[in-house]
Amino acid sequence: MKRGSIDSRLIWAIAVPAMITNVATALIGIADLWVVGRLGSAPAQGAVDIGARLFALLFTVMNFLKTGTTGLVAQAGTREGAEEQAATLLRGMAVALAIALALLALKPLLLPLLLDALGAKGEVLVAARTYAGIRYWSAPGVLVNLALIGYLVGQRRMTAVLVIEVGYNLLNVALGLLFVLRFDMGIAGIGWSSLIAEYAKLAITAALVFSGGGLVLLRAQLGATGTFARARLLPFLSVNRDLFLRTVILALALAALTRIGATRGAVTLAANAILFQFFLFSALFLDGFENAAQVLNGEAKGAADRVRFERLTKAIVFRGFGAAALVSLAFGLFAIPLIESFAATPAVALSAMYYSPWLVVLPFAGVAGFIYDGVYVGASWTRALLLVMGGSAAVYALALWLTWDWGNHGLWASFTLFLIARAVFQRLMLPRLVAKIADDPDLPAAKS
Repeated sequence: MKRGSIDSRLIWAIAVPAMITNVATALIGIADLWVVGRLGSAPAQGAVDIGARLFALLFTVMNFLKTGTTGLVAQAGTREGAEEQAATLLRGMAVALAIALALLALKPLLLPLLLDALGAKGEVLVAARTYAGIRYWSAPGVLVNLALIGYLVGQRRMTAVLVIEVGYNLLNVALGLLFVLRFDMGIAGIGWSSLIAEYAKLAITAALVFSGGGLVLLRAQLGATGTFARARLLPFLSVNRDLFLRTVILALALAALTRIGATRGAVTLAANAILFQFFLFSALFLDGFENAAQVLNGEAKGAADRVRFERLTKAIVFRGFGAAALVSLAFGLFAIPLIESFAATPAVALSAMYYSPWLVVLPFAGVAGFIYDGVYVGASWTRALLLVMGGSAAVYALALWLTWDWGNHGLWASFTLFLIARAVFQRLMLPRLVAKIADDPDLPAAKS
């Protein structure tokens, strides 16, 4: 591709499969909530939300293994080539396994602490402990999968990622329905379905990555002296450290939504769980544009093509807001019947409906921040992302304090402001960072 030029078809070629993939991922939480809703118990529905947030803290903070790998693999594709891409994957897998082993060793300590931190009490605590105690053992599969998927995304192999994620989620939903509704395993059945599906996904993803010449390439890099050399490993760890800390702050912000909701009773907790899953669904859908930014902006950064980098950013943000408008419209039209189908009790349904107008606002509040995340990750500007998240969390904390008397509306208003602050801070920092891209015509243009 000519330097400085962009092909909007590439944006859609990455964003659309990523949207479908991310929507399939969102079906895990949504399907789990729907299945447990058939049990007719607000504490059980609240327990699934507590468990989901626990793993957002435990596993989602490790999402740097995917995003960091994606950005570095995309940059390597226009700079060093397939060998460095394979070396990046090996570093990611090594870090993933080390973290997974540490998490398993710390399970007796971490699990009770996290459940308590999320406000699980009484019947909710008993059910959440059962679900989380089973799903926790999926840690090695989850973390290694993050590195493998990040590698595939960085290579633009979105169709393969789509097939893997859709298959994984269909298996998880099918097993959940079987275990809970047919075998009457209750909350435990949801935990087992997630565990089995995660390791099935690992087997399929690894087989795909290692197929053809992939295994030979990885073996060659595993034996190369430079793969884990200090000069190569430290930049990788630095990027992932910043992403890890940034994601910890984000996960804590999300956990606050659950913790504060839990203090207002099981009905409010369950209602917020439904609204949050719908928000998460929309965020993952819009994250398709974040994936496009990670790959395409990463390639432009690797090729030192500043003009293309700036044009891509504007084009992706524009399309993202268009998609956000469609999502908001869908929530405005269908939120009420969707809530009725998910709520465990009429009281939960009424509570969720009362707060449902926030669903129309949230896509617009969040979309720019999602896309700028992809821009920053693709360019490996991870220290800036960490600073942005810290500043946004401070705004969030202040807003929670100022709106405390507003009740649950104050909670959702504060969360909305958190999303807006994140996008504003990212936009303000962007010109200074883009100016540092050395527009070098001697480097290869990003691949078309």
